[in-house]
Amino acid sequence: MNQTRNKIMTDPMNKQPVDTWIIDPMKRFMSNSTTSGIILFSSALLALILANSPWASDFHHIWEIKFSIGFGKYEISKSLHHWINDGLMAVFFFVVGLELKREIISGELSNPKKAILPMAAAIGGMVFPAVIYLLFNNSGTISNGWGIPMATDIAFALGVLYLLGDKVPISVKIFLTALAIADDIGAVLVIAFFYTSDINFMSLAVGALFLIILITGNIIGVRNTMFYAIIGIGGLWMAFLMSGVHATIAAVLAAFTIPANVKISEITFMAKGEMLLNKFRKSKPNNKPTVTNDQLHIFDEMHGLLKKASTPLQRLEHRLHPLVAFIIMPVFALCNAGVSISGDIGNLMSSSITLGVFFGLLLGKIVGIIATVFILLKLKVAKLPDDMNKKHIIGIGFLGAIGFTMSLFVSELAFTDADFINKAKIGVIYASVLASFAGFYMMKLASFKKK
Repeated sequence: MNQTRNKIMTDPMNKQPVDTWIIDPMKRFMSNSTTSGIILFSSALLALILANSPWASDFHHIWEIKFSIGFGKYEISKSLHHWINDGLMAVFFFVVGLELKREIISGELSNPKKAILPMAAAIGGMVFPAVIYLLFNNSGTISNGWGIPMATDIAFALGVLYLLGDKVPISVKIFLTALAIADDIGAVLVIAFFYTSDINFMSLAVGALFLIILITGNIIGVRNTMFYAIIGIGGLWMAFLMSGVHATIAAVLAAFTIPANVKISEITFMAKGEMLLNKFRKSKPNNKPTVTNDQLHIFDEMHGLLKKASTPLQRLEHRLHPLVAFIIMPVFALCNAGVSISGDIGNLMSSSITLGVFFGLLLGKIVGIIATVFILLKLKVAKLPDDMNKKHIIGIGFLGAIGFTMSLFVSELAFTDADFINKAKIGVIYASVLASFAGFYMMKLASFKKK
């Protein structure tokens, strides 16, 4: 009987049509490493087309529709554009925070010897672009845009890299990931310290209180993600939103309070898991589409065992990643990449803001990353992994110049003048597109030619 049951459970013919024709293809599509990058690029392209079409006015008007939350004097009213940038992007930064904590605890940033090269490359790739931007815009309000070309778009960069498939060594992918994560740390710090409005210290103090509650919950062993969601969103994020400190910082801080430890060891998990499987095998089936009460209880025990054997941090990161990759980032791109390119293109491209952003990304990022790595290699402070060569570093330099999502985001924080934002976004888009093609070509040369 048990053999029959096992055969039925594993028989592919037991699948429903919805699994075969919809769910399974969707899973394969979403698990593809390049898919999120393709969707993000498509959203940006659609935004550019609509912003320069006869429907441009209606397209821009959609993002200015006002929405309010709260009650009485505590009501917050913002445009759809602001809710996307301050609300949806907070989820993006929350996932970034989860990734940062995981990498620092047990990932590429946990080993100082392995982390020093990508972290130094990230620093060089942030300093040089800021300096180049300031060479074009060294005074006045336009100088506030120095942070725009500092960030790397990890989704786009890895998306381009994964187009080459297995031809690229795994160490190159790890290096670029570690660089982008270190770059994200820098971007978060820049936003926190340099792109905040007037601070309301009372709201900030309330936010600090909620942060302490979250930290305390972690220390005493609270692992329920709903607790962190309610306190993190209803308390910490809302307080930061009202304080003047950008709300995305609250998302990163909240992410760092999520527990990153398991409650049982792998040995205990395997032993108890085997016990529950044996218990299920011995349970009496009812030969109906539904399961028995005894089987339901076994499923509950299995579910509890799985939760104890995994970390809340990794569960949240795993669950939120599709939401961020396939909804939040494409919506952000659709909202923010809609640049109206009108008038004299030559005059627009000669703007000091556009040039500062363009060369900050395309020159500053490349020179900053490559020069920093080569100097550290020359000084023998660090060394490349065995399967990486210097051509790979040049390719990484170009891929690091893809600033898209983060650079567009910082553009909205750096300026209030719509014309300045428009010019900055043009520089971001042009530089990111060129860097994508150049990075792909350089990485292909590095991977297909001998050292």
